[in-house]
Amino acid sequence: MESIHISLAAEKITEWAGIPITNTLVTSWVVILVLLILGLVVGKNPKLIPGKLQLFFESIFSYVLGLMEETLEDKKLAQKFFPLIATIFLFIFTSNLLEFIPGVGSIGFFHGEGGEHTEFTPLFRSVNTDFNVTIALALISFFTIEIAGIAVLGLLKYSQKFVNFKAGVMGFFIGILELVSEIARLISFSFRLFGNIFAGEVLIGVMLFFLPYVAPVPLMLYEVFVGFIQAVIFSILTLFFLKIAITDAHEAH
Repeated sequence: MESIHISLAAEKITEWAGIPITNTLVTSWVVILVLLILGLVVGKNPKLIPGKLQLFFESIFSYVLGLMEETLEDKKLAQKFFPLIATIFLFIFTSNLLEFIPGVGSIGFFHGEGGEHTEFTPLFRSVNTDFNVTIALALISFFTIEIAGIAVLGLLKYSQKFVNFKAGVMGFFIGILELVSEIARLISFSFRLFGNIFAGEVLIGVMLFFLPYVAPVPLMLYEVFVGFIQAVIFSILTLFFLKIAITDAHEAH
């Protein structure tokens, strides 16, 4: 009898120089390759009168840049951080879309002693079902936010948001709470993305097993929507936390 293959951790395919190469890492290379090709196609020979594809991406990028300018209240800062916000969104959303490409999760190899002890290892697996990936994205966002706050406000003024002995006892403890919540973003960023995408993959796997001809299509459409929303949430939260980081505590009040 067939069984449902569910693995919480990414499966190791091989290793290079002692570094394990997992199926999520292989898929992330595919995602990067897809984005590079898309960038070359869209960015190659831009025209004064844009075609449909160029117009589509220009309209989206203009909207996002406008939103960032409105949020950060600084055109130069918006232009500086636009590549980061756009890259985060494109990487997460493309990774989530590739989950539904034929072959992801189904192409792989069997290993083991045979019979009941044979295990299947997929060659490709959805990137964001690997907690290592989501925590790496969270770390990138976290350090960008902190460095931006220090760069704009200065180290002393930025640190006073969290440790300020002049603000009294209540102000001091509020600062400590702010520091804890700042660090907690790493957990919320990474677990939110990982949990939603992994749960969706498991749900689709279960439905494919029990209702292979009925449930998968509507569930996949729903998961595409969820994948888009998760990419938007991660990007928007990074932008909003950037705004908080570069805003003087006195100005915020």
